[in-house]
Amino acid sequence: MSNLQNTPTHIASHGTDVNESFRGGPRSLGFLSDINEASIVMLAKVGIFNPSATSRIADGVLQLAQAIDPVDPSGTGNYLDYEKRLEKLIGEDASLVHAGRSRQDIASTLSRMNLRDDLLNAHLALAQARLDIVRLAASHQETIIPAYTHGVQAQPTTFAHYLLAQSSALGRLLDRLTQAYARLNQCPLGVAALSTSSFPIDRIMLAKLLGFDSAVENAYDANHLAPVDSCLEFAAILSMGAVQISQFAQDLHAQYAAPIPWLTLAPGELMGVSSLMPQKRNPAALEQLRAQSSLLLSEMQGPFMLAHNVRTGMFDYRAYDPLPTTRPVRLFTLFNKVINSIVVDQEQARAEVDADYSTITEVADMLLQKANIPFRVGHHFASAIVDFGRSRKIRLQEIRYEEAAQLYKENHQSTFPLSEEDWKKCADPVQMIFNRKGYGGPQLSEIKRMQTEESDSADKALAWNQECRAHLAKATAERVSATKALIKK
Repeated sequence: MSNLQNTPTHIASHGTDVNESFRGGPRSLGFLSDINEASIVMLAKVGIFNPSATSRIADGVLQLAQAIDPVDPSGTGNYLDYEKRLEKLIGEDASLVHAGRSRQDIASTLSRMNLRDDLLNAHLALAQARLDIVRLAASHQETIIPAYTHGVQAQPTTFAHYLLAQSSALGRLLDRLTQAYARLNQCPLGVAALSTSSFPIDRIMLAKLLGFDSAVENAYDANHLAPVDSCLEFAAILSMGAVQISQFAQDLHAQYAAPIPWLTLAPGELMGVSSLMPQKRNPAALEQLRAQSSLLLSEMQGPFMLAHNVRTGMFDYRAYDPLPTTRPVRLFTLFNKVINSIVVDQEQARAEVDADYSTITEVADMLLQKANIPFRVGHHFASAIVDFGRSRKIRLQEIRYEEAAQLYKENHQSTFPLSEEDWKKCADPVQMIFNRKGYGGPQLSEIKRMQTEESDSADKALAWNQECRAHLAKATAERVSATKALIKK
């Protein structure tokens, strides 16, 4: 006998939502309440319903808003669930607020409101970290450190030069977030499924009431194309941030391989100790910074995979809260803590510079500048100097002028054209660094100029964030006030 009579005829029973995991959490429920406030204010303004029904809806919407628990995990942005609760309060008029809408444009709007909130939170945490990097740089404008290429000491620079480079890269991330916000802060509400409706919905008014700068113009785009690129753009920027911060973590972590590192973290919560080896001080925060960067980078690939190779209009890429909410802020906050825990041993940094041949390029440069010796010829001689010194396990500063002159004569059959004073300058990282002439170099004049520009830019980023939040707070206050004004006493 067949068991067909016991087979369910539909996947989900009445009252369940198979797409619940895509509906967002309590934050989405709060934003859904905002959307309904904006909708009833707009509907009242265009005069679609009688004032009595409008009053009841406004009162019910505000009551439900008051009842939202922002930490209750059972809260979601499911509109049909919300409508049922509103109906229990005010009766069948509850569904009138849905005139000219669809769950699809609600979903698109919720996604943008969640992404907007996430973007501002990530931007704020990153902007604060950048400001602290700039402040740290101000204390190290003359701190000489080794810089590395291919994982090998290359040339000396200053710690301020390195930190301001990090600030510059963070500034580009912040600029990208600002630019993305302008594209993200466009409202899709009122387009219904994809072609608007026969109701005279004022989409520009809805956008203003919800703090958006404008409305997504094309109704089809608003629901079926824009949700993809608005999410992926933000995800791509966060991915770039994760990569940059992981590289920063690696730069710091590499120092711990040395018996006496010149760059460490201060003792405290960011450091760990071995359970066996009492001499070990493990930079746990750097490991966690790298791990959190990797996790964020991997999570940011998910939205690309969901949107890839599906038709427009599919639900795959339409999650109400499409990106991880807490990971970016957690990463950027830890990044900031690491920045504020950095300790530089200036003597050890200088000793590491002096222990290698990182100023030797000055020999080739000075031969060209002083004696018009072709750079490649000078480069070959400088390389010979390095081989000479390393084979004898001596530093560049320990190679006597007479030895250098003799080596030059042997290699080039001519008199060494540099003076003894010139030779000493070639081995001096202070001379090398602070006599640089190029735009953006480590010389003090350029460091001070970049310091000022980076500081101003960091302040402007924080001010922009505050302005955006103030704009949203003003829109909320005006919307709530307008909703309350609809209620008949």
